Amino acid sequence: MSVWLWILLVIVVLLVLVAIYDVVQRKHAILRNFPVIGHLRFILESVGPELRQYIVTDNDSDKPFSRDQRRWVYTSAKHVNTYYGFGTDNDLEGSNHYLIIKQAPFPLDEPHAGQPGFDANASLPMAKVLGAARGRRDAFRAPSAVNISSMSFGSLSGRAVEALNMGAARAGCWQGTGEGGITEYHRHGGDLVWQIGTGYFGCRDGDGNFDLARFRDVVESEPTVRAIEIKLSQGAKPGIGGLLPGAKVTPEIAQIRGIPVGVDCVSPAAHRAFHDADSLLDFVELLAETSGKPIGIKSAVGDDTLFRDLARLMERGDRGVDYVNIDGGEGGTGAGPLVFTDHVALPFKVGFSRVYRVFAEAGITDKIVFIGAGKLGLPGQALLAFALGCDGVNVGREAMLSIGCIQAQRCHSDRCPTGVATQSKHRQRGLDPTDKSVRCANYIVQLRREVLRLSHACGVEHPGLVTTEQLEILDDHFGSRLARDVFAYEPGWGRPTPDLFP
Repeated sequence: MSVWLWILLVIVVLLVLVAIYDVVQRKHAILRNFPVIGHLRFILESVGPELRQYIVTDNDSDKPFSRDQRRWVYTSAKHVNTYYGFGTDNDLEGSNHYLIIKQAPFPLDEPHAGQPGFDANASLPMAKVLGAARGRRDAFRAPSAVNISSMSFGSLSGRAVEALNMGAARAGCWQGTGEGGITEYHRHGGDLVWQIGTGYFGCRDGDGNFDLARFRDVVESEPTVRAIEIKLSQGAKPGIGGLLPGAKVTPEIAQIRGIPVGVDCVSPAAHRAFHDADSLLDFVELLAETSGKPIGIKSAVGDDTLFRDLARLMERGDRGVDYVNIDGGEGGTGAGPLVFTDHVALPFKVGFSRVYRVFAEAGITDKIVFIGAGKLGLPGQALLAFALGCDGVNVGREAMLSIGCIQAQRCHSDRCPTGVATQSKHRQRGLDPTDKSVRCANYIVQLRREVLRLSHACGVEHPGLVTTEQLEILDDHFGSRLARDVFAYEPGWGRPTPDLFP
């Protein structure tokens, strides 16, 4: 054999060994699904900053999450250094709507690992007790103010749901089930918020209507369900209901949801069990009486008439929701028509502040737990949400990133390359739930830690104590305004009564 044939043989053997290693290892779904060639992604990623300086894009131009934002989630999930060198690469002076957090002249000390008082889990309980204001039998204080948004099995793979549930158990937070119902993948130790959508999956009769007896059976048989969430709409597809493409409706999903295999699963745009604020509250009290659980609603914000009607009716004190979860129009864990994802529903900051103002003017904000979602899985945006009045934030796409999502934006096609948003068994095999659950938990804990560090920098113990006067919004003309003025808040709005804090 010539020297070149020997060299070729060595190369082939090396590639075979690399391929075997890639298929066997469990840390990187890309390498398990695409052995050998998957390394190109990591090589290109490692030299990305250098390439982008000359021929591609900068660190902040990608959408919906920039490279810097994704890198922060990835490094947090892998529990490696999250620091950035050489200062910010953001254009502070030429940016409009840029958030600035005003540190206090005398910030609180922040213990580091190995020092007395260091909290490895970055404990951050909610200030308010879910269900306490309405006297629910199973009222509870959520141990984590950062939780995992509702994402259905079907939209996500079973392995992804399992990884998130195990991650929730490790991080001490809850996981929303999504409207697809509770499955075996949700039963790995994590607390659940059971979401009920317009399709009533898991508690529906043969005609697709809500079935109270089936609802009772599920609640009594699922001890990890801590609260119930009635989904009115979500940021990804507000106003049109849900759609699980037929390509993702496997026999398993069809059996769980009670629908035909391979046929588009369409959730109606509106609920059949109620039709206005008054009947919604009747439905809420029915679920609460049957289950004893806190009952909340989730909605994107368009016309705010519903919230005004709810505030008016809840002022009487005889009925009420226990929590309100506002999803921004920029939310996107579900796929939807382009015009709806781009133009329907207000972005989180605008929508949430309008809803909070309605309940603040009614004087009942301390009786409601407020939760926000919509790109709030980054520390600065989460802190702004707390200052606006959120008692907790839910993370969806950021949690997906933590378990391996690379923002390929193929969620609706069943061709997700990392096994996160697909029902393909081949693509799912690359996602190891045990390994990814650790990364999910790392991310949740790191987000809590960063939000706490920002709170301490502002001179307070809990992010719920940060006010809109401690945040400013820059414009592109060297000017700035207090967040309080930008969102037209009155003094004291956005901050629960101090005696509610744990």
